[in-house]
Amino acid sequence: MIDFNNDSLFKLNPCHPQEVGPTVAPLLLHGEQIISSYKTVRDFVVFTDKRIIAVNVQGLTGKKRDFSSLPYSKVQAWSVETAGTFDLDAELELWFSGLGKVRFEFKGNSDIIRLSHVIAGYVL
Repeated sequence: MIDFNNDSLFKLNPCHPQEVGPTVAPLLLHGEQIISSYKTVRDFVVFTDKRIIAVNVQGLTGKKRDFSSLPYSKVQAWSVETAGTFDLDAELELWFSGLGKVRFEFKGNSDIIRLSHVIAGYVL
């Protein structure tokens, strides 16, 4: 599973869905839509209307990829931490039944509150 925690060197930045969409398109269900996407140098996370897809690009060439699918239906709780004056990063933590906590760190320019609203819309 992709690991965007405090030990990660790179934080997630917003990116256009067209940038990463072709990579995850074969995994999407009929009618499933990408809501937003975030990227580091190589790895990325896509939020759809059904789940979160985390993609860990591996190896020197980047041809090997690990896809982790995290369905909203398994989210039991979540937490957001907005960027501050001195701490410029935002965080999203989600607790999944059967999996535990998954944590993503975003650059401060990410709209973490909007992302929380999206998750709430599919979980509640």
